[in-house]
Amino acid sequence: MTRLCVSILLSLIALTNARPKTAPEQKCKSGPVDLVFIIDSSRSVRPHEFETMRKFMIDILDTLDIGADATRVGVIQYSSQVLNEFSLKTHFTTEAMVKGINEIIPLAQGTMTGLAIKYTMDVAFTPEAGDRPKVPNVAVIVTDGRPQDRVAEVAAEAREKGMEIYAVGVARADMTSLRAMASPPFEDHVFLVESFDLIHQFGLQFQDKLCGLDMCVESDHGCEHICESSPGSYHCLCLPGYTLNTDGKTCSAIDLCAQGKHDCEQVCISSPGSFTCDCNKGYTLNAEDKKTCTMIDYCSFGNHSCDHQCVSILNGYHCKCNLGYHLHDDGKKCQHMDLCNSVEHGCDFQCVSTPGSFYCICPEGQLLQDNGKSCGTCKSANIDLVFLIDGSKSVRPQNFELVKKFVNQVVDSLDVSAQGTRVGLVQYSSRVRTEFPLNMYHTAEDIKAAVMKVDYMEKGTMTGLALKHMLENSFSEAEGARPAARNIPRIGLVFTDGRSQDDITEWAKLTKEAGLTMYAVGVGKAVEDELREIASDPVEKYFYYTTDFSAINTIAENLKLNVCPAESQGEIEVKDPCACESLVEFQQATMSSMEQLTQKLAAMTTRLGDLENQLLSRK
Repeated sequence: MTRLCVSILLSLIALTNARPKTAPEQKCKSGPVDLVFIIDSSRSVRPHEFETMRKFMIDILDTLDIGADATRVGVIQYSSQVLNEFSLKTHFTTEAMVKGINEIIPLAQGTMTGLAIKYTMDVAFTPEAGDRPKVPNVAVIVTDGRPQDRVAEVAAEAREKGMEIYAVGVARADMTSLRAMASPPFEDHVFLVESFDLIHQFGLQFQDKLCGLDMCVESDHGCEHICESSPGSYHCLCLPGYTLNTDGKTCSAIDLCAQGKHDCEQVCISSPGSFTCDCNKGYTLNAEDKKTCTMIDYCSFGNHSCDHQCVSILNGYHCKCNLGYHLHDDGKKCQHMDLCNSVEHGCDFQCVSTPGSFYCICPEGQLLQDNGKSCGTCKSANIDLVFLIDGSKSVRPQNFELVKKFVNQVVDSLDVSAQGTRVGLVQYSSRVRTEFPLNMYHTAEDIKAAVMKVDYMEKGTMTGLALKHMLENSFSEAEGARPAARNIPRIGLVFTDGRSQDDITEWAKLTKEAGLTMYAVGVGKAVEDELREIASDPVEKYFYYTTDFSAINTIAENLKLNVCPAESQGEIEVKDPCACESLVEFQQATMSSMEQLTQKLAAMTTRLGDLENQLLSRK
C-alpha cells in the first residue's frame, strides 16, 4: 500500500515538472501519505542550485492533496548536522509549507547522509512529530555528493521499519550510495540527473504513469505467482509455502525438511512451506503427536506360537525360553536344561538340577559349606568376628604393636572371605573408633595390612562405652554383619590391659543376651572379675589372661583352636580344647540365644534406655 500511494505521488511530481502549468490541475487522490523531504545543503551545493531544489519541493507540493487528514509534509536539511525545518504536524496548508521552504537557510558544511536518514527514522517519523499509524511513510532524499558516513546499514534499518525511500542524485552523486539508500526495485526508486537544472527529469520518468494505473494488468510483469500493483509500479509475491527468488519474479518452494525446521523423529516429507512425518519400515507413527515413531510389536498380534516368550524385533519377532530352558530347533518350543550333566558343577557329593540352575547336597550327617559345594562336619570357620582392642595410655606404644600382631595371628587362623569369616576392628580409650567394619576387607592380607596401619589412641579406658558401640554398630547389617536368620556365629573379642573407667555390667549382659559370643582377653593389670563378666559361658572357655604382653601369642594359638578346632593340628596344649562336637553345641547355643533374643527384645530396649539415662546423669 505504501508503494501504491508513493508511486501515485511521484507520478504527479513527474507531470508537474515535465509539463508547464497553464491552469490548476486536479490533485491526485491517492490517499493519505506522510512525506519527508531530506535535502542536501552541503557546501558543494551552490546557492543557485539550492534554489532549484527549493523550487523542486514547492512544485511537488502543488500536486499533493495537503491536509491534516490527507498528505502531511515535513522538510529536513542536512550537511555535517541535521536540521528539522518543519515536521509533519507543523503545517497543514500548502501556503504555510511554501513559506517554510522559502525561509530555509543552507547549512553549507559536510555531507552526513546516514545521519540524516537516522534522524528521519528516529525523530521525523514518530507520533510526537506527527507521524500517523497505518499511513505510508515516504522519504525523498536529494543529494549531490558521496556520503561522508555509512548509509547502507541505517537505510536498511529504516526500510525494515516501513520507510519507502526515493533517492534522487544530482551531478556528483554516487550511484552505489543511491542504491544503498533506496527501496527496491531500484528502477522505481533511484534517479540520477546531470545537473540541478535538469532535476525536473526526476518527474519525466513518470509522465506516462497515471494515478490508478494497474501495472499488473497493463504490463508484462513476469510474476510467476502473484503480481501486486502500486500506481506506476508493481511487485511480485509468492503463494504461501514459497519464497521469492532473487530475480524478484520467480518463486521456489520452501523446503522445511531440507532446512531442518521440523521435529520428525525419523522421516520428514516436505510440501511447499509445510511437512508431514513418517516412519521407517518396521515402525508406526504415533497418533498422539504425529511425529514420533514406535517399533511395531509383532508379538502383540497373537500369532507367534512361542512356547515361553515372544520378543519383538525390527520387522519381525523371535522366541525366547525362560531361564533353565533352551530353544528347540523349530525356534518355538523350549526344553529343560540339565545343568548337572552339562557344566562343571563342583559338588562334593551330589548335584541336583533345577530349571536354569542347580544346587549341591551332602550325605546325611554332613553339612554343606558356605561355598555351596563342599561337605564337612563343621562350619564354625564361617563367623562374623569383631576385635575390640584397648588403646588406652597404659598399654604403651610398643605393647600396642604387640596387640596388633596378636590380632593378625588370630586372623591367620581364619578362613577370611566375603562368604566365609568376616573381620572388623574397633579401638577404644576414652572414646570409641571403628578402624574398619566387617564388610570392608575380604582377604586376610588386606585385613592384616589395615591392622598394622592403625594409630594408637592413648588416653582412658572406657570398656563399657566400647561394648555399647560394638552391640549397637559393629554387628549391624549396615557395617557388614550377615542377617541373624543365617545363623552365622557373631563373636566379639575384647582385649584390655586394665580396669574400665566406666560401668561394664549392663552392656556385658546385653551383648550376651543379643546372642553374641564374647571372648575376654586380659594382660597385665586387667581385672579378672571384669574379664569374667564380659566372657560368655562357660567362662573358662572364653576367658584368657596373661601377665606379660609378650605371652599373648600363646593366647592367639589357643583362640585359633577354639574358633575353629577343625583347623588345629593339636600341637599346642590349651586350657580348654574343643572338638567339633563341642563347636556344634556352641552353634546350637548361639541359635538358641538368638531365639530367646526375640522374647527379650522389649526388656532389653527398656534396659538400654535406663542405662543411657544413667550414663547421662553421671556426666
